[in-house]
Amino acid sequence: MPKASDLKRGMVVEVNDEPYSVKEIEVRNPSSRGASTLYKVRFNHLKTKQKRDETLKGDDFLKEVDCERKLVQYSYKDDDSYTFMSLEDYEQFTINTSDIADEIGYLTEGLEGIVAVLLDGILIAIELPAAVAMEIVETAPGIKGATASARTKPARLASGLEVQVPEYIESGEIIKINTATGKFMSRA
Repeated sequence: MPKASDLKRGMVVEVNDEPYSVKEIEVRNPSSRGASTLYKVRFNHLKTKQKRDETLKGDDFLKEVDCERKLVQYSYKDDDSYTFMSLEDYEQFTINTSDIADEIGYLTEGLEGIVAVLLDGILIAIELPAAVAMEIVETAPGIKGATASARTKPARLASGLEVQVPEYIESGEIIKINTATGKFMSRA
């Protein structure tokens, strides 16, 4: 049973005997002494997709829902759904675009290392790998003599995602991006 302080995006927990996935977590540290840290959590109901906001204390316990997790690979995008294939038994799972809106920018064809969260055999969420390698399709030209300083410029990736990269990075290069923060990590 995880505490509110142990919650992570994508976890599936029970709230009022209903399965919810954690979408966002905002930590609030109160200024008064002795007050406990509050966690404002946005949940999405797994079946009805309704949003629910809860404010929890760090030591509040939640019951984790027993979900199956499978290693999958991103296969293709249909009109308003994405299809993933299990690497173990080649079974395919489909999920609506709206259910994975935050993760879409990191998906590239054939991307492996994705964990599918299944409830009763239905794909309800995906967990991306910690970092993904993507190609830059458009950015300002690299500045000759630019060092690895803190100055950055915007770069658009093959998936349409835009990230800030150091000035010395050029179009066509492949870079690593942290999927939790959406920030540039290094050249791939």
